[in-house]
Amino acid sequence: MSIVQTLPANDAAARRNVWVLVAAQAILGAQMPMVFTIAGLAGQSLASNPCWATLPISFMVIGSMLTATPLSALMQKHGRRAGFAVGAVGGMVGGAVGAYGLITHSFTAFLIGALFTGVYMSAQGFYRFAATDTASDEFRPKAISYVMAGGLLSAVLGPQLVKLTVDGMVVPFLGTYLAVIILNLVGIFLFLFLNIPKPKPALDGAPQGRSRMELIRSPTIAVAVIVGTVSYALMNLVMTSSPLAVVGCGFAKSNAADIVTAHVLAMYAPSFFTGHIIVRFGVERVMATGLVILAGAGVVAFSGVTLPHFFGALMLLGLGWNFGFIGATTMLTAAHGEAERGRMQGMNDLILFGGVTLASISSGGLMNCSGGTVQEGWHAVNLAMLPFLALAGGALIWLALRRAALKAAE
Repeated sequence: MSIVQTLPANDAAARRNVWVLVAAQAILGAQMPMVFTIAGLAGQSLASNPCWATLPISFMVIGSMLTATPLSALMQKHGRRAGFAVGAVGGMVGGAVGAYGLITHSFTAFLIGALFTGVYMSAQGFYRFAATDTASDEFRPKAISYVMAGGLLSAVLGPQLVKLTVDGMVVPFLGTYLAVIILNLVGIFLFLFLNIPKPKPALDGAPQGRSRMELIRSPTIAVAVIVGTVSYALMNLVMTSSPLAVVGCGFAKSNAADIVTAHVLAMYAPSFFTGHIIVRFGVERVMATGLVILAGAGVVAFSGVTLPHFFGALMLLGLGWNFGFIGATTMLTAAHGEAERGRMQGMNDLILFGGVTLASISSGGLMNCSGGTVQEGWHAVNLAMLPFLALAGGALIWLALRRAALKAAE
């Protein structure tokens, strides 16, 4: 599909920026499936208690949560390029400190490295917002989708790099973390080609927009934040434990890498058409469909622990995340103004990564400390999705009923 052919003439700047962000999503983004594939396994070998196996992933998400608001403020003041460069540097530092933790067999150092990797993870979360900065209203959902589609390449590149590097050195997993450093070093130069104007400082007396509390009390924004957070958190909850479940059920590390590849492909491949679906059918329907698919992933996971079951569950998990998360992002970007961009996007990702943090911390405990078998732990992880799917679905229904009531009252 050609992006050029789908854009109106006034989206020339957006087209250039989309390509840069797609490349960044593919190259720098490859480190995310790499880290998610091996961090839990490496943590299991370093931690004194198997219940803490997924703590490195939790620390990475904590790093994302803590830096979301400062990064958003930095980009509001100094531009997207500066914020994304800081994210890449964080990824390099995280890879280096993580490698040191593996060499010294220090779980503490490994956790600190994961915390720095979270700085990159937070910056990557703003790629989708940056895609809309120079885009027209018509192109906005498509721009988000195209940038997210860059993850399709990272889905292939990341796990394949894991296969090449995971056992390539005497210290297990060390080669993978050295590869992470190189990816960030290469990727940082991409942002020199990004051309997004810095936000203009507000003039004295000019409208400053709504406060954070006023923004979050907006029904549309509240529902967008809830659905986006639930979609991302549940995806993280299940994906974090999946390599542990796959290996724990007797399959090889390469099988776990292949399943993560299939999962990330399912996360990003639909992005080529998700924006078009949103334009055609409406953002609320796409978000609701995403929640239904996430529920379907849990059903498949409960049905068995063979490789086809793992592949099926994780692919549905990725597809459900795509519809729910891109839909929520589209709804959010249309619900706030330029003057509110920094505070709203920072607050959104603070809440989002807060939810993901709780999910990742819970994932290891549910997987390794619920019941006596791997199967029981895996079932506990998937069962934990139910109340949050009910929350997000209820929020969407409430918003639809509220809009219908307001329309009837006119």
